[in-house]
Amino acid sequence: MPIRQANYTNLDHAEMAASIGLNVKHIPILIDSFLSESNGAITKLQDAIENNFFEEISKNAHFIKGSAGNLKFDEVYTMAQEMELNANNSNFDFDYVGYYKAISEAIATI
Repeated sequence: MPIRQANYTNLDHAEMAASIGLNVKHIPILIDSFLSESNGAITKLQDAIENNFFEEISKNAHFIKGSAGNLKFDEVYTMAQEMELNANNSNFDFDYVGYYKAISEAIATI
């Protein structure tokens, strides 16, 4: 699966709220929580990738995948899922660094 480019700078909070079944006033709170928690996972993910710690890659990719999926950040979800699956298989040939960069860059646009 190719790396996806994602840009969330123009999020429509009303559309996002409707897609996940929440009141629009909750969206900024959820986004702030996502960003706060994802920053820790991104840092841990980078360290795990640098050290080929597949279990930690999988764990942090899984966390990002779940959080992104809940908020309908579909590109981040898909890339984190791909990373998680490859880490579960200890796949040394997967482009963890490329996916990490794309996920980090996408999250930075939120």
